Amino acid sequence: MYTATTQIRVRYGETDQMGYLYYGYYALYYEVGRAEAIRQLGFTYRELEEMGVMMPVAEMNAKYYRPALYDDLITVKTSLKEIPEGSKIHFHSELYNEAGTLLNVGVTTLVFYDMKEKKKVHMPKELSDRLQPFFTNRSGNE
Repeated sequence: MYTATTQIRVRYGETDQMGYLYYGYYALYYEVGRAEAIRQLGFTYRELEEMGVMMPVAEMNAKYYRPALYDDLITVKTSLKEIPEGSKIHFHSELYNEAGTLLNVGVTTLVFYDMKEKKKVHMPKELSDRLQPFFTNRSGNE
């Protein structure tokens, strides 16, 4: 399993009249978590796009347990629980406040899409190679 974390402070403009992070912004926080998770692998979305591959969102599910509040420092934990075998990749997100309380969980499914051919493709080898060590046990077997 691969896991990365990043932090985001809830800004005033992202909140509703109650001072809660507006529900629509959770998707943006998931996106920041995904981009930073890939960056922490030493790879970037930009590099994927330069290779001609995009990753559009195909599906997103979210569960809201407690609100994130204005000025909270949120930890976004992003995990890949399995290495992608086809064209889909599933990012699992968990958002925590500064006290470590779980606020929200979500799963976002993206597809690898060849911009030139206009079709779904498998994950590029360059990204797969970066992820593989996180999915291989000590004996060398997956």
